Amino acid sequence: MKLTLGFSPCPNDTFIFDAMVHGRIDTEGLEFDYLLADVEELNRKAFDSELDITKMSYHAYAYAAKNYLILDSGSALGHRNGPLLISKRYIDQSELKNVTIAIPGKYTTANLLFSIAWPEALKKSEFLFSDIENALLKDEIDAGLIIHETRFTYHKRGLQKIADMGEYWEHLSGLPIPLGAIVIKRNISKDIALKVNRIIRRSLEYAYKDSFACYDFVAGNAKEMESTAMNKHIKLYVNEFTLDLGIKGRQAISELFRIASLKKVIPAMPDRIFLT
Repeated sequence: MKLTLGFSPCPNDTFIFDAMVHGRIDTEGLEFDYLLADVEELNRKAFDSELDITKMSYHAYAYAAKNYLILDSGSALGHRNGPLLISKRYIDQSELKNVTIAIPGKYTTANLLFSIAWPEALKKSEFLFSDIENALLKDEIDAGLIIHETRFTYHKRGLQKIADMGEYWEHLSGLPIPLGAIVIKRNISKDIALKVNRIIRRSLEYAYKDSFACYDFVAGNAKEMESTAMNKHIKLYVNEFTLDLGIKGRQAISELFRIASLKKVIPAMPDRIFLT
């Protein structure tokens, strides 16, 4: 059986999925036709149910939950790894409702966290995440929400941090930050879905055991990211919650949706959102 699979070219995703898509592990008879795309593109594909299995932002999941369930393996959650709000000049947080802010996509979890924290800051402009630093340096925007590897580079370009959305969330909830989910279509049988979950975990375990095997795939899709930043990226976003959400991971996801629904930032969620 062949399934379609979407994930981003970011090091954490290519690290997780390399063994799975390149036949390095037992896939229990399943094959995967994979697509690499920016997470916001994957979000929009999920809205149209284009992919059987896909990475997507937890924010976007709120708009695709009727068609997908969250798998236990593959997610990006963690501590001290949330989006950062940065600027070229000093901006006090009280000014945010009056300035133009770049977001890395309407349905990114970065935008969801920011919307929970500053619902009155509505002057937003969408940019590809990798373009936000340059937009700030060219004075096209006043502030920007950065994610992925740009968390490691902004200060080298003379930019400064206004707020850490991860710190905000962890102070608010006491829980890890849910960033990206791996989801599977609800109409796929539970037996197959459980297989996929096992395969993702097996693929990650293989990468941990032999990280050299996946190096070419990771580096080849890392957009010329230097190896130090690439390794930091993987270490930051791949952790125990990626292997298995566990009780705390599920609590974090459910709490994010509860607070966002309460603030009317997302629609009401279905009763069942996890595979098991």
